[in-house]
Amino acid sequence: MRYSHSLRAERLAAMRWRAPVVTAMLMAALGLVLVAQGGWVHAKAVLAQVLLQRAFSSALAHGEPVKPWPWADTWPVARIAISRLGVSAIVLAGSSGQALAFGPAHVEGTPDAGDPGTAVYSAHRDTHFRFLGRVGYGDEIHVTRKDGRTARFRVTATQVVRWDASGIDAAAIGRHLVLATCWPLDARTSGPERYLVHAEFVANDAASD
Repeated sequence: MRYSHSLRAERLAAMRWRAPVVTAMLMAALGLVLVAQGGWVHAKAVLAQVLLQRAFSSALAHGEPVKPWPWADTWPVARIAISRLGVSAIVLAGSSGQALAFGPAHVEGTPDAGDPGTAVYSAHRDTHFRFLGRVGYGDEIHVTRKDGRTARFRVTATQVVRWDASGIDAAAIGRHLVLATCWPLDARTSGPERYLVHAEFVANDAASD
């Protein structure tokens, strides 16, 4: 009987020792998976922009939309660049889930940048619009359109709003630009707020590819 109690106590002690170890191993494995997933998301975003740049250059040269890969349900329509920050990104048609997975998207129902009204481009805060937090008042944003023209805008304001109360008017008088992403910029999960960068039209320039 004493032997039985002793054996049971040893087993319980071993189980108590193994449980934290197993938990730690599981947490470490989960962490590696999350890191790998995060790395894959960023790698995919970088690779996609290379293919999108090629497709956009081809579209400018031939004057018609070019899909970045055969099965894509979207295509490049513009290139956003901010010279002060040394950043640029190819914009895709429509704001579908696939478009946003690979680059900034031109929100449906808004005009092309440089046309009358408010052009709106949106992207994920952890990939293609990671730089929005560094955009400041007075920065120039250049948007090269699919027709080869480049519209220049100057940043006038930033704003945090609810997704359903942005106040953006696509048909507003004048020529405006809004870059939008989720808020807070460093959050891990999505929420109801959006971060907007507002810019006003300066001029149209000849495109350079």
